[in-house]
Amino acid sequence: MSAFPNAFWLLCAAALLISSIGFYKYVYFISLGYGFSIAGLGGLMLYLFRDTLTPGTTLALVLFIAYGIRLGGYLLIRELKSSAYNKAMKTEIKDGSTMPFGVKCAIWVTCAALYVLQVSAVFYRLHNGAGTDALTWLGCAVMAFGLIFESAADLQKNASKKKNPRRFCDSGLFKIVRCPNYLGEMIFWTGVLLSGANILSGVGQWAVALTGYIGIIFVMFSGARRLELRQNRNYGADPEYQAYVKSVPILLPFVPLYSVEKYKFLVA
Repeated sequence: MSAFPNAFWLLCAAALLISSIGFYKYVYFISLGYGFSIAGLGGLMLYLFRDTLTPGTTLALVLFIAYGIRLGGYLLIRELKSSAYNKAMKTEIKDGSTMPFGVKCAIWVTCAALYVLQVSAVFYRLHNGAGTDALTWLGCAVMAFGLIFESAADLQKNASKKKNPRRFCDSGLFKIVRCPNYLGEMIFWTGVLLSGANILSGVGQWAVALTGYIGIIFVMFSGARRLELRQNRNYGADPEYQAYVKSVPILLPFVPLYSVEKYKFLVA
């Protein structure tokens, strides 16, 4: 089976169109453009494969849409309502105002390509006509768990910040890892890869699916490092924070990785 059928390029075109919102504001390439691209790709695949959908593949695509709308909506609300977040992001992420247009285009294309690669395991299940099997259901269950986990982490952090805006969050899921929202994201995409692991055909399809998975895992570790640097600046002098970061892993539960600050290659 080909790794790049015609439908694959339609997904690429859709991701490029949706993520082009980043030309309005640079950060949107990796925030709103990300969430709404995943939702759009899920919806597009529902249409493209409407005649061959099965219960499991339909559920996977619905989970893409739910994931993307939740993430995009959450980020949009935070963008519009949180002045503290916007102030912090001005120092964390470049506004792109001085970035050459060619560089912006390269980032746009790279981001759109990554979003398509991330959903490719489900795409290939549909393209290969594999239908639904036990691994489809298992993958969907992992995806759903990751989505719920990530959503709960965001809600818990919002509640914590409303209660005490100047304190770091260490309650709920934040007792397990310091970046549970990123962990939930990784769980979701692990489910996506798992859902298609038994139907990927040939080196090409495997390379596409694995590149998407490794890419988003790298982005999550990069995000965790960026958050760690910001929190170290904000709370580094707080003894409670120091005790927290020394006892709670940053991203992977039960793995004694407490800091990624020194890994300067984690830049995204």
